[in-house]
Amino acid sequence: MVQVCLNGPRTAADGTAVPLTPESLADSAADAVAAGATEIHVHPKTPCGRDTLSPRVLAVTLSAIRARVSVPVGVTTGAWAEPDTAARLERIRSWTVLPDHASVNWHEPGAEEVAALLLHRGVGVEAGIWSGTDGGERFAVSPLGPKVLRVLAEVTDTDPSTAVASARGLSSDLGAAHGRPVLLHGEDGGAWPVLRLAGRLGLATRVGVEDVLVLPGGGRASNAELVAAGLKELRCRVPLRTPSPELSASLEQGDPPRPGGTTARS
Repeated sequence: MVQVCLNGPRTAADGTAVPLTPESLADSAADAVAAGATEIHVHPKTPCGRDTLSPRVLAVTLSAIRARVSVPVGVTTGAWAEPDTAARLERIRSWTVLPDHASVNWHEPGAEEVAALLLHRGVGVEAGIWSGTDGGERFAVSPLGPKVLRVLAEVTDTDPSTAVASARGLSSDLGAAHGRPVLLHGEDGGAWPVLRLAGRLGLATRVGVEDVLVLPGGGRASNAELVAAGLKELRCRVPLRTPSPELSASLEQGDPPRPGGTTARS
């Protein structure tokens, strides 16, 4: 499974390839699905380009995308979009159009409450476990762990020479991950090395301008072009047998560095 992450917290300052309006997000989603993406992750935006959990903006954005594609569509619940936990929960309670799934960053305050509310409302939860945080430790003891849709293993190390090692460390930290499927991805300079690692481990992954703005060989690209390039990279990787969590950290020794960009997150 290759998910496309359409925009993330990026803004117009990151270039014209970043879709911000419901219409441009729908266009980009349609192109990315045509290129081979099987799921969508999106950050709905206010008119000024800020991430938001607003029910009105969410409804317009999801409706626009679903009018163009039939694949599952997920959104962020990142604390930066609504720092106050109580306000974040109230926003989610007031959603009138529901996403298929939503990412919940487990190191953030209120993660358990947000995930519980989403599950109660019938929304799948992607448990966002970031490298370099205590999210993995918190998730390991969470009673909600077995109920999430998948684990979104996010390698925040953007150095192409060390991102794969960071991914191996994150895989080790996750352990059995409550038996849930894992989607492994990186960011900016680490995006392509970690995508290749995911391919070798037979894991789901994602790509898009939220995670990386340039192609493996360099040059700015659209979401559709990034998806096409990602699928090409994955086809070049012969998957290993499906590893146990205990073995996955030691199965891959890394890939050569490739160009990167600036940090972006889910």
